[in-house]
Amino acid sequence: MNTRLPEWLRKRVPSPETVQIVEGMIRGAQLHTVCESARCPNLGECWSKRTATFMILGDICTRNCGFCAIKVGRPLAVDPDEPRRVAETARQMGLKHVVVTSVARDELPDEGSGQFAATIQALRQAIPGVIVEVLTPDFKGKRWCIRRVVEARPDIYNHNIETVERLTPIVRPQARYERTLDVLQAVKNMDPTIHTKSGIMLGLGETHEEVIQTLRDLRRVGVSAVTIGQYLRPTIHHHLPVVEYVHPDRFREYERIGEEMGFLFVASGPFIRSSYNAQAFSEKILADRLALVGA
Repeated sequence: MNTRLPEWLRKRVPSPETVQIVEGMIRGAQLHTVCESARCPNLGECWSKRTATFMILGDICTRNCGFCAIKVGRPLAVDPDEPRRVAETARQMGLKHVVVTSVARDELPDEGSGQFAATIQALRQAIPGVIVEVLTPDFKGKRWCIRRVVEARPDIYNHNIETVERLTPIVRPQARYERTLDVLQAVKNMDPTIHTKSGIMLGLGETHEEVIQTLRDLRRVGVSAVTIGQYLRPTIHHHLPVVEYVHPDRFREYERIGEEMGFLFVASGPFIRSSYNAQAFSEKILADRLALVGA
């Protein structure tokens, strides 16, 4: 088990003043971000650029994954005004690419899918031409819940596979590797025009071949974009240990392999997270749209 961070994982933190505007907007709108709740190492960098990943349906999750810092317990009631506040805050921030994720809400009949749909619709109304990316739970694989989100027409539907098949029962015991693939396949079957996306963490004890196989599995179900980052332990006593700090050279190797497999977009590096620098993929999407218009 490694406890000391290598040089490539030491990050300069921007001064507090650079994030105060975004923080004020989030607090004022009584919203949550995965940036804070998941203790993302990129928070200062992203907020200093006036961008954030909105987390809907509260900040208490019904699942207890071994890698995640989000609180676990009994969530509060769904807030019907939340979609409007997300859209208005995104508009005030000047966002053109908005990423919306959520805690898992296994106790809800619709698993929270209705709130995703309402948030997508609110964003479309508030920001003309906005690129909307959703990062959803697996909804226990319920087709009607997935369809509800798909029919709201997000541009990008992200659902993270998180780790390799062998480690899934340890890393996320309430999820299943094949169910994640099934969700991503279902989205493409329902609407082939929606780009699907998934993410993998490294450093949990996976092998090189297992990472390659996971990338193959994601391509097999039509995933367009993949993010690959280093797992960092949120707390010493309550989360899985880091088995390995993966060298940046290997991340570059996985990026090359992913591109050779045919992914439209691969972001691979120690600090890469699901929505980190998400606008880079949306720029590719917009370029494709312009190419179609000009054809």
